[in-house]
Amino acid sequence: MKYTKCNFMMSVFGIIIYITDLIVDICVSVRFFHEGQYVSGILTLSFMLFGTLVVQCFSYSWYKADLKKTGQESEHCFLLLHCLQGGVFVRYWFALKKGYHVAFKYSSNTNNFMEEQIDTHKEIIDRVTDLSMLRLFETYLEGCPQLVLQLYIFLKHGEANFFQYAAIMVSCCAISGSTVDFQIALRKSLPDKNLLKGVYPRVTYLIYKVFTLLSWTLSVVLLLFVNVNIALFLLLFLWLVGLIWAFKNQTKFCNSRSMEYLYRIVVGFILVFTFFNIKGQNTKCPMSCYYIVRVLATVGILIVFWAYPLSIFSSDYFIPISVTIVLTLLLGIIFLIVYYGICHPNRSEETKYDETDGKSAQRDCRMRYFLME
Repeated sequence: MKYTKCNFMMSVFGIIIYITDLIVDICVSVRFFHEGQYVSGILTLSFMLFGTLVVQCFSYSWYKADLKKTGQESEHCFLLLHCLQGGVFVRYWFALKKGYHVAFKYSSNTNNFMEEQIDTHKEIIDRVTDLSMLRLFETYLEGCPQLVLQLYIFLKHGEANFFQYAAIMVSCCAISGSTVDFQIALRKSLPDKNLLKGVYPRVTYLIYKVFTLLSWTLSVVLLLFVNVNIALFLLLFLWLVGLIWAFKNQTKFCNSRSMEYLYRIVVGFILVFTFFNIKGQNTKCPMSCYYIVRVLATVGILIVFWAYPLSIFSSDYFIPISVTIVLTLLLGIIFLIVYYGICHPNRSEETKYDETDGKSAQRDCRMRYFLME
């Protein structure tokens, strides 16, 4: 279990996308307000603030839990930093500073003891995994709704400014990057889990996630054109189903009950857009049911949209989008089957631990109770 130069570059890429996403969202909302589109501006700003506020709550909660484990008192400066939305940036600063030392300097020092090397790599991997979790939260709480909103506005007006195009592109990059990085970091932080190694498994997993998510996002956008209330009701219903599923599985991710409830609310929100194994169990049946419902819902939305007069939507966009929805859903399901049938880490040989991995495969850490694939 080592923190490599490649892991460090992924962390750098993560902070670049995170900052770019925030800047673009602010620019888009300012542009909307300047053009008099106050509803669009408020929604854009609300999605951004909601995502960052939830992320700061989890970040501060983890800081308190980590300090409590080491017998230290929670410092008020950490609370102030998170209230000022700076908690994630502080985490990135410490992770990149320590990560650079471990990846580029520490490995070349042969005079270090092996036990010290284990602790150092373990520490930075845990920090990076925390950041991967926070980025995943921010992506699905802010990036996915933002993508739906910007696509809806773009298709409704038939044109978009530079910042809207940038928001769509950055959201896609954030979703794809955080999803793959999350799986890599999470499995790396748990010694008893096989790593997601190699280009083909990672690319297959990425295509499966991005294609199924893109198909569903475009389907929701089409339903918004048919009837906004129906679309919101469907999303609310799916969120409630995901929330009930999280409560039924009795997730145990957070130390406090209030944060655990918030975690389950977030899990329900994530399940609206994509499937995750929320308790590390065998989920062949739940996943099959999830994507069967996804296929039926997508087909139903397309049928309803075809039944409506094309005057509510530009025919120049309708046919290409319908074809895109069908193809991306079909390819996403195919890559899902390929990933779990051939490329999934659990299909490889049993994990073998070297000296750096340590003797014990079990570790008491919050990552063990987090979303797993």
